[in-house]
Amino acid sequence: MLYALENGGKWRQLPKRYGKWNSIYKRVNRWAKDGVLERVFEFLHAEQITALTIDVLSLDSTIIKVHPDGCGAAKKTGHSQ
Repeated sequence: MLYALENGGKWRQLPKRYGKWNSIYKRVNRWAKDGVLERVFEFLHAEQITALTIDVLSLDSTIIKVHPDGCGAAKKTGHSQ
């Protein structure tokens, strides 16, 4: 998980020794949704094991789906031709 954070979240580029990237991603994603990651980071910070903070969230437009109305499609005007 820390490897992916340090390298820009490139799950597919995880070293083979960590296992299948998709399995790792699914596990970390599940932990994030369940609040496990937040508790782990709080514990590590409280015990002064790490001072890691996540201050920035970056979204890559290649993974964001746009609603069809937001793609610049021709608007329906109600006029028939």
